[in-house]
Amino acid sequence: MFGQRIKELRQERGLTQIQLAELLFTTQSTIGKYEREELQPNIEVLKRLCKVFEVSSDYILGLND
Repeated sequence: MFGQRIKELRQERGLTQIQLAELLFTTQSTIGKYEREELQPNIEVLKRLCKVFEVSSDYILGLND
């Protein structure tokens, strides 16, 4: 669920995986792994995702809509 949410939020804002990676201080490869749910973001990355996308962690994690 979180992978699809991250991808949708990224695309809604017109960001590439590379651009999002730069905002999160990580790599494009890591963003791809998040979106495919091969890797889970740690707490620090989750907090940065919430700031970048202006949503709650519950939304990103699929706990609410």
